[in-house]
Amino acid sequence: MAEFNDKIPLVAVVGPTASGKTGLGVALAKAWAGEVVSADSMQIYKGMDIATATPSLEERDNIPHHLMGFLGPEESYNAADYARMAHSAIGDIHRRGRLPILVGGTGLYVSSLLENVDFGAFSVDQGRRRQLENEVAVDGGESLLELLKGYDPQLAARLHPHDHPRIIRGILVYEATGKPLSWHKAQSKRIPSPYDACIIGLNYINRDELYERINLRVEQMVDQGLVEEARNCRPRLSQTAAAAIGHKEFYPYLDGVVPLREAVDKLKRETRRYAKRQLTWFRRMPGIHWIYLDEVEDAGRLAAQASAIVKDYFGGERDV
Repeated sequence: MAEFNDKIPLVAVVGPTASGKTGLGVALAKAWAGEVVSADSMQIYKGMDIATATPSLEERDNIPHHLMGFLGPEESYNAADYARMAHSAIGDIHRRGRLPILVGGTGLYVSSLLENVDFGAFSVDQGRRRQLENEVAVDGGESLLELLKGYDPQLAARLHPHDHPRIIRGILVYEATGKPLSWHKAQSKRIPSPYDACIIGLNYINRDELYERINLRVEQMVDQGLVEEARNCRPRLSQTAAAAIGHKEFYPYLDGVVPLREAVDKLKRETRRYAKRQLTWFRRMPGIHWIYLDEVEDAGRLAAQASAIVKDYFGGERDV
């Protein structure tokens, strides 16, 4: 049971892609008079709804959803931008007497927000940012990751060469301040989080069931027009948006290099790998209440189990 304090009560639903976070977030919002705040680094973009599995109005079921589809895909965006906007949205929801429900699978966004990471008010050299983005577009992320290792080995050790936005962010922060981003984060964590967060994680005991859900979702996305969406968005994607899984896997097909089925299979494979990275991230986060979906019979039972966790966490001492 959480201790009574003056922090903002918040429920977070996290887990890998295709695990049902969206539906559970809506169910909890309906049960607890809440509103959803997205913690997905790609659902911020307009015109990428299929690739990012952005919930439709029907799926939102009249529950307000924040930080979805508000930015053009040509715009850059990062964790600092997200934290600033999410803090504002959560504060507004709380002031109106509603419960913020954070829903998403971008571990950096969730951790930065809940741990109250301060990314600093220093200015970034936009010319240098464009230079790095052009370099990674030509040469990939390997050389920039090597550069980052010299600046911030702690951060570099956690990043994949394809994680271009975070590699570039780490380089820019060091070059602007002379201090690694990991140092800034450690300093910022001295300020306590403003949130009393009940974190619910979705997972599977049998990982094959998750992978089967991912494979099915990819097929559904293709049927919904994912290839055409990738074609339409491709000419105007920022470096940040271009990192999204779901579009770039189809570029070889659109260029006539590989057949469609090969592109679809690659998307399935990359999405499964991403799900593994998500789970690795969330398993490092303390205090998560895990629900294993292969032990839950249906969505109704899942919602009831999650709601019981929320009730037990906050107890009867406070209103949420």
